[in-house]
Amino acid sequence: MRIHLLLADSAQADPTGKVHALGIGWTVTSTPTPPAALIAMIWVEWHEANQKFNLTGSLVDGDGKEIDVDGPDGFGPVRFEGVIEAGRPPGLPPGTDQMMPLVVNLGPGLKLTPGYRYEWRVKIDTMPNPTIGVAGFLIRPNS
Repeated sequence: MRIHLLLADSAQADPTGKVHALGIGWTVTSTPTPPAALIAMIWVEWHEANQKFNLTGSLVDGDGKEIDVDGPDGFGPVRFEGVIEAGRPPGLPPGTDQMMPLVVNLGPGLKLTPGYRYEWRVKIDTMPNPTIGVAGFLIRPNS
C-alpha cells in the first residue's frame, strides 16, 4: 500500500473514484486557517483488497508532535481516524493495483503560529510496517 497526500482549497470524491478539487497543491497558508481539504490517494495492492485497515490522521508541528488547538470541543489534538477497505472491482485482472481516494474537508479557523511549518500525517496500519503519507505547509510569517 502507498499513500500520497495533497492539500487543496476544496475537494470531493465521487462514487467512481475520481477526486474533484480546486486550488490543489498549496504549501503556504495564513492563520487562522481558511477552509481546506486533505486529499489522500491510497494505492491498494491486489493482496490488500477486501481487508480492513485502521487509518489515523493528525496535524503535527515541525518536530513531528501532535499539536493541541482550541476547538469546538475544547483544547486538544487535531486528528481523525477510521477504517478503510478497498474491494476488488469486477473484471479487474489479478495482480492489478487500484487507487482509492479519501477526502477530508477541514473547516476554517485553526490558529497556528506564523512562520512555523506543520504537517498533516496519515497513517494506515499495514503489516509489518505502517504506511505513512505527509503533506507539509508553512504559515505565512506575516499573517
